[in-house]
This record gives sequence, structure tokens and C-alpha cells, in this order.
Amino acid sequence: MNLPNKITVSRIFLIPVFLIFLLAPLPLGETEIAGTVLLNSQLIATAIFIFASVTDWIDGYIARKHNLVTNLGKFLDPLADKLLVTSAFVSLVELGAAPAWIVVVILSREFAVTGLRLVASSEGEVLAASNLGKLKTWIQIIAIIMLLIENVPFESIGFPFATISLWAALIITVYSGWDYFSKNKEVLLKSR
Repeated sequence: MNLPNKITVSRIFLIPVFLIFLLAPLPLGETEIAGTVLLNSQLIATAIFIFASVTDWIDGYIARKHNLVTNLGKFLDPLADKLLVTSAFVSLVELGAAPAWIVVVILSREFAVTGLRLVASSEGEVLAASNLGKLKTWIQIIAIIMLLIENVPFESIGFPFATISLWAALIITVYSGWDYFSKNKEVLLKSR
């Protein structure tokens, strides 16, 4: 369990903390930002989500720079990303901030790729995240952040950046899933 893997595990442990601040009725007051009133607990949840998301870049950077890339890290890192993003998207549906059908499509891709990874693992292979998959994750993170803060500051000028980000996340998620399966189809063919 090297430093990058410890950082990845810490991201997983931040998820329940994020969910408590986002979903529990905590009496922490509210703040007005650019004409939009946000709950302070919502802002804290967003800060935790941003911090957890940044650790994804940090653990990868440390692992590559210090030659600490491990099979455990290749497995844990995308899993931590999926758990964080899944918990955020499901919460946004519960809060009425994201349409359920978009979240179902996005999460279906995540589960399908995780399934492909499990099949590869049973064949003794580890499938690392692709650059397109990493781009997908960052676009999803931007969409989630914008939905968490209710499109601030763009809401004040009537620009639907949160909605555009969510649609961009949907499109890149579907495309990256197709790309992932097309480039790794031999894993499925070998497992028959």
C-alpha cells in the first residue's frame, strides 16, 4: 500500500462525508452567491467533492513520477472514481438536479466498463484507464460541480453551463464506453 494507493483509498473514505453534508438536513445556514442562495452544507459538500476529485490527479501524478504504479492502483483508482461519481450523480437525482435517465445511461457505462475490467482480471489482465476515460471523468466532475452549486455563477447571466456540462458528460461517457469496448473486445472473445 504505497502513497498513491493510500490517497486513492482516502478518496473512497471521503464519499460518506460528502454524502452526509449533501443529503443530511444539517442546520448550517445559507450563503448568497451571485444572486443564488446555497445551503452552507451544500457548499461544504461541493468543497469535499472537489478535494476528492483533485486527489485523483494527485495520486496518478505521484505514482507516475516516482514509478509507484501498481496493479492494485490500476484497479483502485478507477473504482474510487466510479464510486465518487456514482454517489454524486445518484444524489443529484434525489435532489432533483439531474434527470434520472441521463444518470442511468452514465452509470450503465460505468458498470459495463467495470464488468469488462473484471473479465480482464479473471484472464490475468489489468486494464488501465484510457486517456479518453480520464477526460470523461473530468467532464463528469465539472458537470457534477456545476449541478451541486446550482450553476453559480452562470445562473446570474442565464447561461445554462450546468446543463451543457451534463449533456457533454453524457456524450463523452457513451463515446468513451464504446471506445473502451471496441479496443478491448479481445478480452471478451478470449473469455468465452
